[in-house]
Amino acid sequence: MAPGGETSGGTASGGGMPGGTASGFAVRLEAATAVYGEGAAAVTALHGVTAGITRGAFTAVMGPSGSGKSTFLHLAAGLERPASGRVLLGDTDLSGLKETALTELRRERIGFVFQAYNLIPALDVSDNITLPLRFAGRSVDPAWLTEIAGAVGLGELLGRRPSELSGGQQQRVAIARALVTRPDVVFADEPTGALDTGTGAQVLRLLRGLVDSLGQTVVMVTHDPVAASYAHTVMFLADGRIVGELDAPTAESVAARMTHLGER
Repeated sequence: MAPGGETSGGTASGGGMPGGTASGFAVRLEAATAVYGEGAAAVTALHGVTAGITRGAFTAVMGPSGSGKSTFLHLAAGLERPASGRVLLGDTDLSGLKETALTELRRERIGFVFQAYNLIPALDVSDNITLPLRFAGRSVDPAWLTEIAGAVGLGELLGRRPSELSGGQQQRVAIARALVTRPDVVFADEPTGALDTGTGAQVLRLLRGLVDSLGQTVVMVTHDPVAASYAHTVMFLADGRIVGELDAPTAESVAARMTHLGER
């Protein structure tokens, strides 16, 4: 990939959907602030962040430790509520939902991939993938299971248990599980952190391929410029604020931008 253009400021489009219309965003944060603690001990993790994640794109979120990138993911995914401002998944305002409705929305419309695979050892690959459907009381579509298992390279492994898989294969199961509900967005938090370099690259190519071939929206938090280079766009945070955005990133351009975060 060749280095792309860079913008900076308080608003990021996650790839620049033409016109920046609301319909082009899978997720939007509008003046979202996150505060932990109370009184003199309160810490503001995000300061009035306004950002949009473009639908059907692969967006990486980067920043140094304490920059607010994990908080950004938690707010965008509905795992936490903003102290002020709002978060929208499509046209649904997450900030106004009751906890039960929010839990159901996360289960139906959001997929998660974490550094830990969180597979159930007693279940085979097929049952691990379809677990979210069973929790939701939904039936399994065999054709869709076959399609996503094939897309992530697990078509011949559906009957195996996690102990019979490599680390990379287990992460592929976790990715397929995140896709099985046909979510609006898949959030990936350091998805290659527990993998060796070669296996991590395979997983990153897989994520990019799912976006390019299936039109899936993926948001990945990472500290690794090489991992970020697989995204369409990288959004940079520092001190709880968006300080820049880089399209068509390379590992070199991301690393160079990271060395100057927070500079004015």
